[in-house]
Amino acid sequence: MGRFDGLPIREELKSFEPYGAPQLDVPVLLNVNENPYPASEATVADIAAAVTGAARGMNRYPDREFIGLRADLAAYLARESGAQLEPEQLWAANGSNEVMLHILQAFGGPGRTALSFAPTYSMYPEYARDTNTAWVAGRRAEDFTLDKSKALAAISRHRPSVVLLASPNNPTGTALPIDVTEAIVAQAGAQGAVVVVDEAYAEFRRTGTPSAVSLLPSYPNLAVARTMSKAFAMAGGRVGYLAASKQFVDALRIVRLPYHLSAVTQAVARAALQHSDELLGRVEQLRVERDETVDWLRSLGLRAVDSDANFVLFGTFADRHAVWQALLDDGVLIRETGPDGWLRVSIGTGDEMAAFRASLERVLKTDAGRLT
Repeated sequence: MGRFDGLPIREELKSFEPYGAPQLDVPVLLNVNENPYPASEATVADIAAAVTGAARGMNRYPDREFIGLRADLAAYLARESGAQLEPEQLWAANGSNEVMLHILQAFGGPGRTALSFAPTYSMYPEYARDTNTAWVAGRRAEDFTLDKSKALAAISRHRPSVVLLASPNNPTGTALPIDVTEAIVAQAGAQGAVVVVDEAYAEFRRTGTPSAVSLLPSYPNLAVARTMSKAFAMAGGRVGYLAASKQFVDALRIVRLPYHLSAVTQAVARAALQHSDELLGRVEQLRVERDETVDWLRSLGLRAVDSDANFVLFGTFADRHAVWQALLDDGVLIRETGPDGWLRVSIGTGDEMAAFRASLERVLKTDAGRLT
């Protein structure tokens, strides 16, 4: 008996399992790139008060256009990246996942193609699948950088309607040079395609690494996606957003479901943005811990990728699952993702990283920790 027997599920979905990283109750959770530091009690109180206010009007539908939140997001990007944007150039949804799905609904579809460059975020092909968009993945270089000439050649060859670029890239942590991004956006625009630069981890980028928001005034086919789940320590709030031209955002307004962003979600996000300095206050600490983790992994003879995110990809192991399982047996959960032989660790608190280091050192002394 098949699990979908008797149901007219789409043929191409029958073999798939639902997406999701393991959610296990272990002492050290370092697998989904969360900010490990919760909000202060003062911030929690302000968020709770905002939710209480929203609850008093929940007999009415929320603001469908969430103009207040969009204005707050524009103000935040002005402070963070120097972008001068109108509220109508911002869009938000329930996590950047829904934002990306809106993009594929608006610009993908049957007979159209989405292009990215692997290894990259594993949800991208699922957005394409869910919208009946063809999926093509080019390849990154051995060091996980993106060769500009090869990227442009792939765009010319496949003629996508959507190009997805993660910067910093997940799971590698590598950021795209701004000249590479601009060349891709320019060529894609000349061919009638949109480009989405997924900057979910942008706040963790190293000093001097520019954001693609600087390109927005010149390219109406560009969108830059962000999230409040990572640096803002708001993973449970489920708020993602993008910045783009007004016409790009208008296309997303056509495909969104009515009232897709609840009054509670809007209230939580706006209250959190009022405390952005505090919520982002641990970012520099996490950057330092990240860079120290890269150096430490290399000191053990491992490969570790320079990262502009809040995680590090490292390896390479003869049997990465054995390493992952041995760490889990020690109460440390990391992520088994990326190319074969590699693992990814999120940057946690000092105590969590100490537990990770002690556990990995033990594993490397066993047969499970053999390197390639």
